[in-house]
Amino acid sequence: MAEQNTSDTTASAPVSDPAAAARRAMAWTHTARFLTTASRLDQLPPTELPEIAFVGRSNAGKSTAINALTQQKRLAFASKTPGRTQHINLFELGPRDAADALFADLPGYGYAAVSRSDKQRWQKVMADYLDVRRSLAGVVLMVDSRLGFTDLDRQLLDFVAPRLANGAVRLLVLLTKADKLNRRDADHSLQQVSDTLAALGTEASDIGVALFSALNKRGVDDTAVLLRAWVDSLRAPVAAIA
Repeated sequence: MAEQNTSDTTASAPVSDPAAAARRAMAWTHTARFLTTASRLDQLPPTELPEIAFVGRSNAGKSTAINALTQQKRLAFASKTPGRTQHINLFELGPRDAADALFADLPGYGYAAVSRSDKQRWQKVMADYLDVRRSLAGVVLMVDSRLGFTDLDRQLLDFVAPRLANGAVRLLVLLTKADKLNRRDADHSLQQVSDTLAALGTEASDIGVALFSALNKRGVDDTAVLLRAWVDSLRAPVAAIA
């Protein structure tokens, strides 16, 4: 997976046996199962589990990417009509009797057919979620590799920037639909996004970007490995204390 990091995003990922690490990570993401859905922030259950949020424009391929990562065709609702999903959907991962993480699928943003009031309501919900959700440990932002960051993507980055700066939340930007680009254009897209993310980087931040394609599976294994590493790094201090 072609990846650039504005900080040491992949430092905690297993490197001794990449194939084995990928198999373990993909087996873990495959355990994802629906937990609950909420239309408001106060409807989400409190949890001590690390939560990884998937966000992006309505046509950026977010649901398709989640389904590719979890190897489940309909875990996340991938509608042919962008903007249909209007809830935050939570999925548990790990053993059924001892879940170890949550994936949060947030509504896609920016679709023109959604009413202005709905757009404003969901912008507020997402801003609050990214700002105050205590269990939020990481954000996976889906960006169409052919378009790069849009104004709405930049607004979302602004929402979470303070928590990125102090290292409380990690960020991975996945440049989706990379199969539609030739190598030169893919490298250009990667560099442009990396340059933007560099402005958000601090000594404490953990920010990365990678090319991704659900169609040809580019970046799928490595993304799963990285997300598993995020969760493992958060659980390690707890295990040490115990």
